[in-house]
Amino acid sequence: MARKKRGDPVHGWVNLDKPIELGSTEAVSRIRRLFNAQKAGHAGTLDPLASGVLPIALGEATKTVPFLMDAEKVYRFTIRWGVSTASVDREGAVTARSDVRPSVEAVKAALPAFSGEIQQVPPIFSAIRVYGQRAYDLAREGVEVELKARPVTIHEIAVSDAPDADHVEITARTGKGVYVRSLARDLAVMLGAEGHVSALRRERVGPFAAENAVTLEMLEDLAYRGAALEGLLPVATALDDIPDLAVTGSDAFSLRQGRPIVLLPRQVETLKDRLKSGSRTVSAFEDGTLVALCQMRAGRLEPDRVFNLS
Repeated sequence: MARKKRGDPVHGWVNLDKPIELGSTEAVSRIRRLFNAQKAGHAGTLDPLASGVLPIALGEATKTVPFLMDAEKVYRFTIRWGVSTASVDREGAVTARSDVRPSVEAVKAALPAFSGEIQQVPPIFSAIRVYGQRAYDLAREGVEVELKARPVTIHEIAVSDAPDADHVEITARTGKGVYVRSLARDLAVMLGAEGHVSALRRERVGPFAAENAVTLEMLEDLAYRGAALEGLLPVATALDDIPDLAVTGSDAFSLRQGRPIVLLPRQVETLKDRLKSGSRTVSAFEDGTLVALCQMRAGRLEPDRVFNLS
C-alpha cells in the first residue's frame, strides 16, 4: 500500500523577501510548515548574509523550478573598501588591508569591463562541488581549492549610490550563475584596492520582484488568520516568458494521459512567432488552469511535465 504523503496538497509560489541571517534551506522549511505543504523547494540559493527575493515553490510548482533557474536576476550590493576577507563578505577572516579608496569616477570607468559575457572565477566559499565536496567545506578545512573560470553574462551594471569614501553601492542585472562576491573581488583587484561585499540584496528573479514580495511576518500573520493561501502565487507565475495555448477539455485529457495533441496550422504559426530562438516549450491551459508543459514538434504538442491542479 502506498504511503500517505504528509501535509496538504498546496500548489503555488511564494515570493519571499528573505531576511538577513536566514539560510535558503531554513527559509524553505519554514514556508513549508506555514502552509503545511507536502513538497517545497526554492529557485536559486541566497546567502544567509543577503536579503531579498527568494522564490519558493510548493507542490506542483516545484516542476517549474528549472525554468526560473535560468531567469535574469537583479542584485544591489555594497562594497566596503579597505578590507578583503577570505569569503569576500563581512563574515570572513580578514586577509588584507589597504588605504586605497577608489573614487566613484574610477569605479564607473571600470564597470564596462564587467558588462556582457565575461569569464568569472567563483569564490572559494561557494556551493560548487570539488572532488565531490562543496567548495566552502573544503575552504573551511584549510584545503586549497582552485576553481576554474566560467562564462557568465551581466546585462547591466552601474553605480547606484556612494554614501561615503569607504563604500560604493552597485546594481547589476545578470544571467544565471553570476557570483556578486566575485564581481566585488575582481573590481577591487582591477582598481588596486582591497574590498568585500558588506551588504547584498536580490531585487528580482525573473517575474518575482522585491516590491511585491512578502515577509515571513506577513505570512505568519496570514497563517494565524487561516488565510495563508492569500500569500500564494499561481504555479504558472514562473512561466511568464513561455508561450501559452488554451486547449479543449478533450485535448487536456490527452495531455494529462501523456499523449500528444495535434495543432491547427494557425496555432503552429502563432506559437512559432512567440517562441524564443531555439525553444520549443509551450504551456497548455484548460479554462485558465495549467495542464502541461509541452514540446512543439512537427505540428504537435508532446507533454513533458503534466500538472495535477484540477
